[in-house]
Amino acid sequence: MEQLNLLGQFIADNRAKLLEQVLEHIGLTFISLLLAALVAVPLGIFITRRQKLAGSFLGIAGILQTVPSIALLGFLIPILGIGVKPAIVALFFYALLPILRNTYTGIQGVDSSVKEAALGIGLSKGQLLRQVELPLALPVIFAGLRTATVINVGVATLAAYIGAGGLGEFIFGGIALNNSTMILAGALPAAGLAILFDQLLALLQRGKVGKLRGKAPVLLIGAAFLSSAYFWPQAYAPGWKAGFAPEFMGRKDGYNNLVQTYGLEFNTTILNNSLMYSAVKEKEVDVISGYSTDGRIKAYELAILEDDRHAFPPYFCAPLLRKGLAGEHPELLETLNLLAGRISDSTMTLLNYRVDFEKESPEEVARNYLESLSLWRPDRAQGGETLTIGSKIFTEQYILVELFGQLINGYTDLDTDVRPGLGGTKICFDALLAGEIGLYPEYTGTGLQVLLDTPDSVIQQIITDADAVYDYVKVQFREQYGIDWLQPLGFNNTYALMIREEMGRQMGLKKVSGLVR
Repeated sequence: MEQLNLLGQFIADNRAKLLEQVLEHIGLTFISLLLAALVAVPLGIFITRRQKLAGSFLGIAGILQTVPSIALLGFLIPILGIGVKPAIVALFFYALLPILRNTYTGIQGVDSSVKEAALGIGLSKGQLLRQVELPLALPVIFAGLRTATVINVGVATLAAYIGAGGLGEFIFGGIALNNSTMILAGALPAAGLAILFDQLLALLQRGKVGKLRGKAPVLLIGAAFLSSAYFWPQAYAPGWKAGFAPEFMGRKDGYNNLVQTYGLEFNTTILNNSLMYSAVKEKEVDVISGYSTDGRIKAYELAILEDDRHAFPPYFCAPLLRKGLAGEHPELLETLNLLAGRISDSTMTLLNYRVDFEKESPEEVARNYLESLSLWRPDRAQGGETLTIGSKIFTEQYILVELFGQLINGYTDLDTDVRPGLGGTKICFDALLAGEIGLYPEYTGTGLQVLLDTPDSVIQQIITDADAVYDYVKVQFREQYGIDWLQPLGFNNTYALMIREEMGRQMGLKKVSGLVR
């Protein structure tokens, strides 16, 4: 009941944003399905007449269906950029196979004796198709449309990762922020849209087509309105054109705090973390919310704007250990603390750069750095107990878990199972609570404002003091969860607003306050 109350309050507080996301989701689904149907149905009819080509076309559509959606979106971005276009093209590809296959199967399934009888009474091939084959195949074709609809409503949530909007913004923001209410606010409407669209198509399939045929202009006008409502905010929103990650948009110390602290106005595009940097480099956006130790800052010639009004808190990184692990294996504390204070901001930036742009593996970078500190030792584990180490889904964490794993293998009798790229904060923390992983790297600012229900009064008192933030999260995590924070590694990977160096020089921008218009 409490969860329902929280969900109701969240929806009430964010109803305008939720309506916008629903319209965006409908626009994505409708446009991609319409395009897929316009291509797949005629193509399905064509290959029934050219049987030798049927296998090739169905095979190509099948291959497109098996490409992972995130990978497909990634392939399309260099060609089409970010936003609506790559999302619609990806969804178009996913809808092709079920519509094409069912059109082909439905027409092929019409009894040959029926077709012969129709031809025998003088029907032309065109009349045979319109008056016999398509009406008899319609239930099968509609089944393909319904399948494609459900697929597209689900896959459309991933469009939020490339700035195309939709209900995925709440879903991925909730995952990153450990906020189940936000996840439900996106997931439940998405499920509702899938059911609604499926049932509307079921009505058509059960013979309501004739009744709706006279209302086709109204339906088309309605679809056009939804599509324009989808594109309009992206084209005409005021403010700096910014690319922000879902997590940044929902955090207490993220977007809202930034806007309140500086009085800024942004025309915001929601993007996956890895896409923000490419977007600002390619001038798709002007400003991004990056991370201060990211290697792409150097590679993409970006400039960090000074946070002159202190909107962002400290984010010092430290290993986070599951409940009881320190007591079971006290040697872990001594081993992992060998890295305490040994990684500076500039060092972490360089390590990230080596992986992202010099294409070295995280394992190689971690080993080389341990060797430079005279800390690397050969693996001494002899098939003993295995400790699972998890990480979030970005380069820095991949390097850190390799550092942890190689240290543990060299200094203890434990074996390690490294699981990089588990997802966002919520997934890693929930896995730690459940004992699915033994440790992962976490940041003090995240612990303070995302994982703990810290009162605002406390946050305001300690937010600018890195030591106070660490001491607070260390005590509270121990009391509330039995989880241990080890000593910080030394670097502060806080949020930072970034622009292109060229843009900064031309406009004289050096501080965040310089963005105020």
